[in-house]
Amino acid sequence: MLSLHPARKRSKHPARRTPRIGLAIAGGGPIGAMYELGALRAIDEAIEGLDLTRLDCYVGVSSGAFLAAGLANRIGTEEMCRGFITGTSDDIGFRPETFLRPNTGEYLRRMARLPALSLAWGRRLAAHPARALRWSELMARFGGLLPTGMFDNRALERFLHDVLSRRGRSNDFRNLDTDLFVVAVDLDTGEAVRFGEPGWDDVPISKAVQASGALPGLYPPVEINGRHFLDGALRRTMHASTVLERGIDLMIGINPLVPFDASRAPRRSGEAEPLGLAEGGLPAVLSQTLRTLLQSRMQIGMEKYPQQYPEVDQLVFEPNAGDSELFSINLFSFSARQRVCELAYRNTRADLRARAAELRPVLAAHGLRLREELLADPQRSILDSLQPPPPRSTETTARLRRALDDAERLLAPAPSPRRRTRSTRRVV
Repeated sequence: MLSLHPARKRSKHPARRTPRIGLAIAGGGPIGAMYELGALRAIDEAIEGLDLTRLDCYVGVSSGAFLAAGLANRIGTEEMCRGFITGTSDDIGFRPETFLRPNTGEYLRRMARLPALSLAWGRRLAAHPARALRWSELMARFGGLLPTGMFDNRALERFLHDVLSRRGRSNDFRNLDTDLFVVAVDLDTGEAVRFGEPGWDDVPISKAVQASGALPGLYPPVEINGRHFLDGALRRTMHASTVLERGIDLMIGINPLVPFDASRAPRRSGEAEPLGLAEGGLPAVLSQTLRTLLQSRMQIGMEKYPQQYPEVDQLVFEPNAGDSELFSINLFSFSARQRVCELAYRNTRADLRARAAELRPVLAAHGLRLREELLADPQRSILDSLQPPPPRSTETTARLRRALDDAERLLAPAPSPRRRTRSTRRVV
């Protein structure tokens, strides 16, 4: 589903300046990240003149921060698909099991406190048996034994640190050629912190992404500069204002989680009325609750943004509410990543095809156009969009290719709209 909000006061770009484009990517767990990757691949392929690795501003939240960090480091959607979907990348060695290792260290540290707590509770039981056996008393006394997260998220940080420290890329916000912001929430204050802003730009990108993706209960909080941080979606779903307030002309947003609407789900001929979501038990109820909360908060913000930023064109891509197949997939599963990517790729292409007439003037205002001849094939799959893997690269050849790409853009007749130096960053 595409939400399109054309600018009401679109300003004319001076001849010396090309349009500025920003990207906001929300969170949604492993499945959300794979949906976003499929959507981004479809957008990347279908919009001529758009280079998702050379935009002017990126903001990522939770799993979206993972993708935003890659794009800001010029890892394209095609290479990401090879790394996360087909496994044919010689650069990104993705292994899902490394992200689901039990948080053993914290388990052991907390269980070491059990003897002392048991002794204190035994004394309490002897003195006040009825009170000591109350459920509230037991939880207050022994609740601290529970770990803050089921899985160890340090592997994610190590993986991203490795990827961003090779082939001319950078794990330092300050060394990027673009603005990248990763949002996390301070556990003790509830404050949203934007890593990448002055004062927080010395934090490694990989560490910031680890903090932004620390979903409560699944991963433990991440300590940075003496503070503990959790998933950035706890405050806002997409943090699109981070992009909008930086003088851009076009914003593209991706939100992978919407509540399921059974009334809009297609049914086969003769199929009975679908069972209510309550029949799916607690997992279905929690999934629908999370999706509803995240989307409702995003909608509140998106309704205000056209008035607050009337000069900005805004495109936000989301799944279809009636997509029962997408809803039935475990939010935290890795096994269905290719299927989810494919669904997102096809949904996004269908949205672009259906709204082509409305999109043409909006995109044209920024020097972009739809490749409608490519969108015309409804059977095209995400695998069809991938070229054969390039020859295997070494560190040296990868850096050389990156340098040659930079040189080619500098020598082009017209200056690139997506490149600027760090010294010209605009911070609001």
